[in-house]
Amino acid sequence: MLEHAALLNGEGTLPALLRHRAQERGGQVALREKVQGVWRGRTWAEYYRDARRTALGLMKLGLERGDRIVIAAEDVPEWFYADLGAQMLGVQVVGIYPTNPWAEVLYIAGHCQARVAITGDQEQTDKVLEALQQGNGLPHLQHIFCVDMKGMRRYEPGRPHAFAHLMALGDQLAQEDALAEQRLDRSIDSLVPDDVNILVYTSGTTGPPKGAMLTHRNFIFAAYSYASARGMVSQRFESVCYLPLCHVAERGYSTVLHLLMGGCVNFAESVDTVSANIREIAPTFFLGVPRIWEKLQQHFEFRMKDSGRLQRWLYRKGMQQGRVLSDRRAEHGRLVRLGDRLAFGMWWLLLFRNMQRHMGLNRTHTRMCGGASVSPETLKFFDIIGLPVGQGYGLTEVGGLAFVQQPGRPFVPGSCGPAMPGVQWRLGSDGEIFVRSPGVFRGYLFDDKGTRDILSEDGWLATGDIVEQRAGDEIAVVDRKKAIIITSGGKNIAPSEIENALKDSPFVREAIVVGDGRHFLGGLIQIDYDTVGRWATEQGLQYTTFKSLTLMQEVVALIQGVVDEVNARFARVENIRKFVLLEKELDHDDGELTATQKVRRGLIDKKFARELQLIYGKS
Repeated sequence: MLEHAALLNGEGTLPALLRHRAQERGGQVALREKVQGVWRGRTWAEYYRDARRTALGLMKLGLERGDRIVIAAEDVPEWFYADLGAQMLGVQVVGIYPTNPWAEVLYIAGHCQARVAITGDQEQTDKVLEALQQGNGLPHLQHIFCVDMKGMRRYEPGRPHAFAHLMALGDQLAQEDALAEQRLDRSIDSLVPDDVNILVYTSGTTGPPKGAMLTHRNFIFAAYSYASARGMVSQRFESVCYLPLCHVAERGYSTVLHLLMGGCVNFAESVDTVSANIREIAPTFFLGVPRIWEKLQQHFEFRMKDSGRLQRWLYRKGMQQGRVLSDRRAEHGRLVRLGDRLAFGMWWLLLFRNMQRHMGLNRTHTRMCGGASVSPETLKFFDIIGLPVGQGYGLTEVGGLAFVQQPGRPFVPGSCGPAMPGVQWRLGSDGEIFVRSPGVFRGYLFDDKGTRDILSEDGWLATGDIVEQRAGDEIAVVDRKKAIIITSGGKNIAPSEIENALKDSPFVREAIVVGDGRHFLGGLIQIDYDTVGRWATEQGLQYTTFKSLTLMQEVVALIQGVVDEVNARFARVENIRKFVLLEKELDHDDGELTATQKVRRGLIDKKFARELQLIYGKS
């Protein structure tokens, strides 16, 4: 294993780490997936073997260093084999979100000039085939290999082939050419940390996605620095893989951190079964997006409402006492008084232990929330029951993370923690944060201007995020620089803080604050269909669809109460004077959200012209 200092400098490559793991612990389970209701494991030796078979298959097809492939699939072991197998040859890997429509598949696969596409199933394959038929199609794409061939018997022969066929090509090459295996070994040995191995296309909230070029050094540094900051280096690593692997976060943890720490990655059956799979696996590490943490909390709270009187009393009492202990823990980073530790121990035995087990998080040593900001009350809930959830700050262009909350430090509200080991940072005159570290990317593919706009010659990355410095060495994100609203009166307002306050309510799923160049702030609010629907049922209100629910005056009054409560917490100029309930849920396919479920702010005026007219009248 590489030394601590070397890993903090991002030394090594991912294929070399995989080979090391296979040699070191070949018989131990590395990957696990559910097959016909039974969890089945694959060892590190099998992981390495099938990645090599994939690499040899790509070699037989003529792929060389610097070529690119795209992977459009749900999370499956074959994702890992294709990812690491391609990297063994120096081939760069581009992930595509399974939710991306064919038009985005066409843009990404065409822009990166991919030669091979790996697809997960018929749906993903159809998107690639549709892209091939549009205009000039995908002139560089030569082969498609699909993991699950169900439903494709009548497709054109050879388009696509099964993924197993790609590995069979590798087996064939190994049999035909006695030197193929040696050439593959030399290829792995020739890789260097600064080789570009992965391209991550940014979500494109303000324009077309850009292909961020990331290196082995970027990923290894970011993952190991995170593990060091969180005290995970000597801990057992077992995770549940369910977020898209094309995203820098899931790639950084389920692929890179896994290679660094060993342990096992378990593939969730689907996003809808994550909660059940967590309970089955009881992971030691868990990365959750805000929606997952919110659902875990809401599910338990709804369950308690349906329980007996004694259970409800015990839950209320435990959460009240736990909140007091949580506040004291926040002051010092731990419970200092013996009496507080004993009190928490008692409530852990009576209540919190069973809550942790019910969620499947009782074995976790590290919990992380990523992707977007999360309600402070949700974080408080988990801290109360002894499952503090860490937050951080980062972006694709720094390999994932640059700042993270660290255990044992006093809690600073709204903070993303201090910089991770090896990360330098400074603030610009307007509060924009600049970062320099071995995790900073190489630039954008085929976009020299975009690269120069964000990356200086001496390695400083302009993040485009406005932050505040807190507690000396910690930061709190204010908003994206481009998202700042300037009212007609010249007031600069960060909408995300108001939006997050609105989303603290279980009745609000999404909130968009508007008002740039206007006299006052308005709000576009999407209700949470599940919680508002449950509330309506409890009130004896009848509804049939999402739209019919939003049109009820009782629901409008409910959300007005949420808005009034939030307005009371902000200055008058930051108050939402008028809002409109969206009559449909925001959707990626309709262009309202990015693949990472962020609102495309650049399209607000176009997409919500009718709603804006209701708020501000005709312009």
